[in-house]
Amino acid sequence: MKLLLLSRYDRRGASSRIRSYQYIPYLNAVGIEVKTRFLFDDPYVRDIQQRSIRKIHKIATAYARRLFHMLDIQNVDGVWIEKELFPWLPGWVETVIRKMRIPCVVDYDDAIFHRYDKHPWYGVRCLLGRKIDRIMAGADLVLAGNHYLEQRAMDAGAREVTYLPSVIDIERYGVKKKQSKSIKTIGWIGSPTTARYLKMVAAALETVSRKHDVRIVLVGAGRMTLNNLNMTIKPWHEDTEVNDILDFDIGIMPLPETPWSRGKCGYKLIQYMACGIPVVASPVEANKDIVINKVNGFMASGADDWLAALERLLLDDGLRERMGRQGRKTVESKFCLQVTAPCLKRVLIETIGKAKAS
Repeated sequence: MKLLLLSRYDRRGASSRIRSYQYIPYLNAVGIEVKTRFLFDDPYVRDIQQRSIRKIHKIATAYARRLFHMLDIQNVDGVWIEKELFPWLPGWVETVIRKMRIPCVVDYDDAIFHRYDKHPWYGVRCLLGRKIDRIMAGADLVLAGNHYLEQRAMDAGAREVTYLPSVIDIERYGVKKKQSKSIKTIGWIGSPTTARYLKMVAAALETVSRKHDVRIVLVGAGRMTLNNLNMTIKPWHEDTEVNDILDFDIGIMPLPETPWSRGKCGYKLIQYMACGIPVVASPVEANKDIVINKVNGFMASGADDWLAALERLLLDDGLRERMGRQGRKTVESKFCLQVTAPCLKRVLIETIGKAKAS
């Protein structure tokens, strides 16, 4: 079987790297040949992460390149689309693919539909508000990164929907070794676009920094300040992310309760847990599927909850170790490539086979 993967980004883009690229070696090994074609290249992703101005000619070049790549559809058994083919344009090309009766799989790890249906401009809501729903309804299979996205696909009328959480390759992640050190590290990993959520816990972090020997380490946050906190900000690199997390004693994931955040897949929590790091997280959608409160981490809503959870973990070495072990078990059983890759293989073979036979 041959598939054409039309990803959003090249490898630097987290969603493409996590949702599709990491599966390719396994899929190739089991007889599913995947040909990859990205929309936006790594320099463009770097511009986004550094909040640089997005130049129109780069976007136009990317769209033209994608149109050229569409010619590859003639030589494959099916297409695998990340989110949509052309952001901010109607889904005409997806409609053409459907009319050509080419088996189509679409994948979502974000509530990208809210970019359109909740846009402040009426014109965008009118023209594009139902775009993603139509793409979901027209696809042969929708892969959903969490249950909120899964439900949206079902409500849109999708024929087949499979819950496929965002996961890690457990073989890449070592477990934090037991250490006795006076200064504990509270860590966060992400990108500049999600670093703004750290403001939600700035007061709690400021209080624990004042009362305890801690350091705050942010990986991939870019240029930012957070109240009067003394923070260490490290650049993100794929080759060093695991070692950076292993330096944490506690991993955090604050998120507001918004329609957009309900589409998040809790990936950084899975990364922390894979390293045996206890977590503190906001009780938002996918986080609730990953964190078992007071077992492998803490759920925290307001500032008082965050402060209490952080202090309990900072003061109790045994609790951190126990929660870390439970977190690793959670990832090994549900949120790793070794568990989800065979499931992806099965649904791809079934979907493409059924579509070609009909």
